[in-house]
Amino acid sequence: MFNLSRYFSTVSFVLIVLAAGVLGPFYRQLSLQQITELAESRNVAMAQIFENSLRAPLEELLVASLGRDAEFLRQSSEVAILRENVVTLMRNTSVVQVKIYNRLGVMVFSFDPRQIGEEHLNHPGFRAAMAGLLTSELEKFSTFAGFDGTRTDIDVLSSYIPAVGSGGAVEGVFELYQEVTPFMHQLQRSLWWVTAGVFMVFALLFLMQYVVVRRAQRILEEQEGRITSARDTLELQVEARTEELKRTNTQLQGEIGERRQAESKLNYLAYHDPLTGLANRRCFIERLEDSLRESAEQGYQMAVLFIDLDQFKQVNDSLGHGVGDELLVSVAARLTDQVRLIDMLARLGGDEFICLMERVRSEEELAIVANEIIDAFDLPFRLGDHELFLSASVGISLFPRDGMTVVELMRNADTAMYCAKAIGRGHFHFYTPEMTRDAQARIRMENLLRRALEHGELAVHLQPQVDSRSGLLVGAEALARWTSPELGVVQPSHFIPLAEDSGIIVPLGNWVLRETCRQVRQWEQSGFDLPMVSVNLSVKQLERPEFLDVLRGILDETGMDPAKLKLELTESVLMGVGDPSAMLQRLCELGISLALDDFGTGYSSLSYLKTLPIQQLKIDRSFITGIGKSRGDEAIIRTIMQLADSLGFEVVAEGVETTEQATFLATLGCQQLQGDLHGRALPAAEFRSRWSAYA
Repeated sequence: MFNLSRYFSTVSFVLIVLAAGVLGPFYRQLSLQQITELAESRNVAMAQIFENSLRAPLEELLVASLGRDAEFLRQSSEVAILRENVVTLMRNTSVVQVKIYNRLGVMVFSFDPRQIGEEHLNHPGFRAAMAGLLTSELEKFSTFAGFDGTRTDIDVLSSYIPAVGSGGAVEGVFELYQEVTPFMHQLQRSLWWVTAGVFMVFALLFLMQYVVVRRAQRILEEQEGRITSARDTLELQVEARTEELKRTNTQLQGEIGERRQAESKLNYLAYHDPLTGLANRRCFIERLEDSLRESAEQGYQMAVLFIDLDQFKQVNDSLGHGVGDELLVSVAARLTDQVRLIDMLARLGGDEFICLMERVRSEEELAIVANEIIDAFDLPFRLGDHELFLSASVGISLFPRDGMTVVELMRNADTAMYCAKAIGRGHFHFYTPEMTRDAQARIRMENLLRRALEHGELAVHLQPQVDSRSGLLVGAEALARWTSPELGVVQPSHFIPLAEDSGIIVPLGNWVLRETCRQVRQWEQSGFDLPMVSVNLSVKQLERPEFLDVLRGILDETGMDPAKLKLELTESVLMGVGDPSAMLQRLCELGISLALDDFGTGYSSLSYLKTLPIQQLKIDRSFITGIGKSRGDEAIIRTIMQLADSLGFEVVAEGVETTEQATFLATLGCQQLQGDLHGRALPAAEFRSRWSAYA
């Protein structure tokens, strides 16, 4: 068997000698490196102290020294001041000498005046420091001239340190000398002790290991048997671990698959509407951007169809958002059947859908698709117990005719859709430049109307309501009139619908109410007693939960008698309120009268009419103009009069312009007449002057 003891003895002895020979120099070099790093860090810290404490005089000296000769520098007052400050800072430190160079390599400061003015431009330490680097050198001097005199047999670490100016650039170089003699003496003593200790330890280790190695021969033989047994056991353990890793890997693969599915779902949700599964706005815009580039390169037309559902809000408000969501899903499925596979259908949100049609040949092709989309709503939507009828309005913009960008095409299609909706439900319209001008004019008028409310450009005119038999004044209807500095006289048929669409009708209607009540109360106090005044209400006013409080506040503020105030509501206004009967009842409890305006033009049920707490019906002017011309209009008027008589309602006829109309209505028993025959709407002052004698 291999003689392990002899082999180990020879090799160990050689290695111990080599190790001792290597460790000694290594320890000395390591200690020198530590001493150098310590002293170098102290030099850097000291240089930083000089920079922070003496920044102003130091920067002045570095700048002033440029281009000066040695004699000037030796006589410089800045050097003298700097010497005093440096001595103060160096006292009780291990720094024995400081030299300062400007950026040209000229020594501008030293405790040895003879050295001032010397040039060290090519010195490696100076050049490294000017480049922002720190260099140091450990030297031994038999004699060394320090700031406090000459020292003998001294070990010194010199460091070249960049002097950074306030602007962040290197303006000069510090050369600091730090005494490390005590450290070197301690190093020498330590080195002897370490060397002796190493030899002793290695010798002891050699003896101990020799004993161990002698026994190792026997132990190895014993271990060989154990290793064989352990190897067999290890193989079994490796097999078991391999099976465990296989199971873990299978589980990990499953988790990776689940994560990929989750990422795929997130990516899907980022580009699809979660309710309908259609593309969302983001996906549509990105597809449209790509199609625009492709269309521009290949020169074909494409179109954007903006689709909005008519009266979808009523479904949500009456049946709830759950039914509304189901309806949107059904609408999406029905719309998908109407578009080509190459087209993209997306839901923008709410009840708004949008379609991108690529490679369009003509407007006729688009018209066919738009009609197919509209016709798709002819059949009802059956959702559980509900059968719902909807219609859609479609606006179309064409690339490149109607826009070159995503924003232009979508905006113009939206504008065209609103024009289609203005025509009536279930229509489509192509975009034209006039639509944008109309929209801009509409926005301008809306802004001017808001300003008119703030600057008092609006006025309340009153149109008389007279007794059909006596001709005496029995009331008046308050009507808003607008004279704009920019637009002139704006007809109510222009600005009232605009106010309704924009929501301005709420502050406008409240202003008309307040101004009318104030005027009637003022007349009453000055001797002109107007028996009754009528004011029109908008559905948006009635929808506001605070409207009753606003109305009550106006009555209290103006002192108006509620019995002299009549509020006029149309059938469409009542249909837009959730519970009109309850709302009207609360108005009546304030002492206010109620009239149903434009009667006969709406769609309300006559059986429902008898449940409403109203006192007056107003026959729409469209029927009055047919008196003497249309038997149908006359028959409708007779029917309305019979209905009003049976329900106990008073009747007012609007738009009476001829004596023939007045006579016909009086014969049927119509109590009050209103129209140009008896007087058009007048400003308050003119109205009082004209009618004070007839009240």
